[in-house]
Order: sequence, then structure tokens, then C-alpha cells
Amino acid sequence: MKRALVTGGSGDIGGAICRRLAASGLEVVVHANRRLDTAERLAAEIRSGGHAASTCCFDVRDSDVCARAIEGLLVQGPIQVLVNNAGVHRDAPLAGMSRLQWKEVLETNLDGFYNVTQPLLLPMIRTRWGRIVNISSVAAILGNPGQANYAAAKAGLHGATKSLAIELASRGITVNAVAPGIIAGAMTRNSFDAVTVERLVPMRREGTPEEVADLVDYLVNGNTGYLSGQVISVNGAMA
Repeated sequence: MKRALVTGGSGDIGGAICRRLAASGLEVVVHANRRLDTAERLAAEIRSGGHAASTCCFDVRDSDVCARAIEGLLVQGPIQVLVNNAGVHRDAPLAGMSRLQWKEVLETNLDGFYNVTQPLLLPMIRTRWGRIVNISSVAAILGNPGQANYAAAKAGLHGATKSLAIELASRGITVNAVAPGIIAGAMTRNSFDAVTVERLVPMRREGTPEEVADLVDYLVNGNTGYLSGQVISVNGAMA
């Protein structure tokens, strides 16, 4: 059974991805940072459905902590599926944005990609098969007022995705990014009211975490061995 690590698995999108990958037959490791109790409830839910799931807890911003946590996960075997979903936003116009707001978003959304992905690569390469999916945002493509930090981090993730895809192309490993638009959940609940959604989204509704999860599952479990280095939007035709 292939193992999948989903960072930020305790969130709305991350949780949907965990459920979907588990239903497709993967052993899912649900990652959390501050919300381990939520991750443990999700893992228990997945197991109660007859699938395999466990949890792990670490701060993706801390490279040393990441290295130790991942070393522990690798004792049980390689991680062949990685979904880099952990992320935060600290919104403010750039003119009023604090250095801490800038730093925390870049460290979580971009440095976190490196801290988690890099130590998993050699064990994955040795298996000659892998799937890496990085969760980005429509903000990286269109920009968004008050989110220069978030858009910069996610746009950086696009460049990393394309470069890593080239590096791993001969090793049976694909690397892609999924860029959601306005997705129903805690991160958007207080940011986009119904009127704003209808104005911004041609489909005139929010997406669901399950719609994002279905795309991730396709990239992981579909006939997608020749699909790599791409940024795929799921945003109701926003762009």
C-alpha cells in the first residue's frame, strides 16, 4: 500500500484530500501543527471506514523539526505521495503589512514546501514512482488586494513545481500544482460574502473542498504519468 503525507490535513481542503486519497486505497498520514486533535479525529473517521490513516504533528516552518519528524515517518517506509497543503494567510495592504505578517506567510507557504519535500525526495526516487501535488491559489495567478505576501509565496511555489518536475521527470515522479479559487471553508468564510462571490466567480458560487480533492486524487491515482510541471486551476472560470 502506497503512503501519502498530506500537510495541513486538519483543515477543510486538507481533510477532504485525506478522505479522498484514503478512499482510493492509500495509507494517509494526516499532518497538523496546532490542531492535532482535529487530525486525530479525522484519522479515526478514516479508519472507521475501513481505510488506513495515522497522524503526525510538526511546524513546517522549522526545518530541524521537519527533518526529525520525517525521519520518523520514513522508518515505516517511503512516502510516495506528498500533498503540500499547509498554508496560512495574514492579510494586509503591503503599505501596512508588518515584517512578521510577510515572514510568517512566506515561511509557512514556501519554506514549508522545501522543509517537507526535500528530505522525502531521495527515498521517493529510490522507488522509481511518486506523486507530488502542491496546493497553490488563484491569488498567485491573478493577484489579490491585501495578499501580496500570500500571492508571492504561492507564485514561488509555481516556479518550484515546474523546476522540480524537470528534475524528477526521468524518475517516474510527477510534480504538479493545484490552484483553487474561492473554496467554501474556514479560510474564506469571513472574507467573501455571497454578493462578492457572485461578482468574482463566473459560476456564481464557491467551490467545495471535495472538488479540489477530486482533482488531487486524479493527479495522484489517475493515468497521469505524463502530466507534470503544470499549474491547474479549479476556480469556477475565474481565470
